[in-house]
Amino acid sequence: MSTKPLETPMNATQPGSCERCGQDLSGDAVWSRYRVCSSCGRHGRIGAWERVELMLDENSFEEIHANIVSVDPLVFTDSQPYQTRVSAAREKTGMNEAVLTGRGRIRGAEIVLAVVDFRFLGGSMGSVVGEKIALAFEHAISRKIPIITVVASGGARMQEGMLSLVQMAKTTAAAQRAHEASIPYISVLTDPTTGGIYASFASQGDVILAEPEALIGFAGPRVIAGTKPEGEPAGDRKTHTAEYLREHGFIDSIVERVKMRDTLSTILRVVSRGDQPSPEMSKPAVPTAARQPLEAWDALRVARRQDRPTTLDYIRKITPQFVELHGDRVFGDDPAVIAGLGEIGGRGVAIVGHERGHGDERRRGGQALPEGYRKALRIMKLAGRLRIPVVTFIDTPGAFLGIESEERGLASTLSECLATMSVLPVPVVAVIIGEGGSGGALAFGVADRVLMQEHSVYSVIAPEGAAAILFRDPLRAPEVAESLKITAHDCLRLGVADALIEEPSGGAHVDPDFAATFLLDAVLWALGDTQSMNERKRVDERYKKFRQMGQVNSLWREFLSREASGFGTRVARTVGSIRERLPRSDSEVSSAGADVDPT
Repeated sequence: MSTKPLETPMNATQPGSCERCGQDLSGDAVWSRYRVCSSCGRHGRIGAWERVELMLDENSFEEIHANIVSVDPLVFTDSQPYQTRVSAAREKTGMNEAVLTGRGRIRGAEIVLAVVDFRFLGGSMGSVVGEKIALAFEHAISRKIPIITVVASGGARMQEGMLSLVQMAKTTAAAQRAHEASIPYISVLTDPTTGGIYASFASQGDVILAEPEALIGFAGPRVIAGTKPEGEPAGDRKTHTAEYLREHGFIDSIVERVKMRDTLSTILRVVSRGDQPSPEMSKPAVPTAARQPLEAWDALRVARRQDRPTTLDYIRKITPQFVELHGDRVFGDDPAVIAGLGEIGGRGVAIVGHERGHGDERRRGGQALPEGYRKALRIMKLAGRLRIPVVTFIDTPGAFLGIESEERGLASTLSECLATMSVLPVPVVAVIIGEGGSGGALAFGVADRVLMQEHSVYSVIAPEGAAAILFRDPLRAPEVAESLKITAHDCLRLGVADALIEEPSGGAHVDPDFAATFLLDAVLWALGDTQSMNERKRVDERYKKFRQMGQVNSLWREFLSREASGFGTRVARTVGSIRERLPRSDSEVSSAGADVDPT
């Protein structure tokens, strides 16, 4: 077992005051422990061994591949020979190379850890760094345990030429092999993270976290400024910050160093508990007939109430551990979609849902943009790879309809959601908790079990829109709502929903805690109802479920049923009419008989 070097040069030269706010740091316990100013939150740079101490359980770290050292393949010299630079870096850091790799535990969970130290030649990735990173991924695969990388790097190591550059391909391929082996991979980006490491394995994390205000980007501001033609702007440093990348969908979360260990522990706990069996639960009973279902328009009004519990409200009540993940890794992060990892009933799950908020304009009433659906797709695919069940919450009048949605590929993104959900190998449960409108709702609804809260609705189009199209009169929406059969009871009869979830008398908004209890029981039943299936059967059954919806024979039976009901009503009316017209005495028979059609 390796131990931390006797000397830790970073700790020997700490400033007496914060470089940003001027706060005296000499007695600052947070600075002493974490190198974080307790006044302004500035995060100082720390070394690899210090990371190990802060992140792992005490005395749990065991270094691996410690004796691989750099050579000088190009016999490179700039202002001094390459080997001289390497020797100086070893003396400064007490490390053989710029990366420290090993096994350890975080709150008991075994992991493989690789930490890149910026003090060693700027954390540059040469042949040895690439080799040790690849070996770390392979070690995680062989032991079937998660891997965490923590990087601070200036890019590829120029002194090793193309042998350095190709380490990008080597390490990215190793990360991809971990994905294919269903090995969870968490990437932590710190200040600075640039160049080849950022553009290779560090961007492959299933979950990507970053420290506050970390400088992150492929080409750092100084490189951009040096390569721009004279007179052209070099750009703003803020585009290289963790905050900018979080806003634009490229990282999942910004986590303060003080909270990093707890965050990592929560993620590890969730991804390791995806295969936990759900408790045996009975199927939710259809809400009692003593309480008559609401008319369609009234149910829609309840489903749209601003004080009705939202996805986030339910997550907070039924999920003791939840880590929200952000961004589509392409364009941005849409707050109208919530996605992340959590626990339900002691079982790790991926959660995706529309979030309309309570008067929050940013969330657009749950009308999601393409980047929101791409974020959901990313999390669902992650769940499939890590074998974690998926639970979706549907609460939207529909996807956001605007030119920006068209420009960013709304239709193709919705299509990909439908296709991806149809083949996810894990249990998928969808819950309609409010208004489920059009394709924007169905994009989260291709599930093994579809549940609907008692006063929720599910519709092909908003009744107002249907009334405007069919009658050119939106005021006829209540009438159209009844014809569209949008209520939970209607959807259960049509086979679109598998079970209804009872709500407190008056609706979920009357007692959200009680509503959450009903919802939790129903979700646990649905998860347990499909957990015994193997993956192939689960996917086949899901396909069969949706394949049968709307088949001609089903429609014909429904038609006959309606016709039979209508025929019975007409017969009763006809008989009643005949009885009213029958003669009251024998003398009236002859005249009355002439008026009765014998057919």
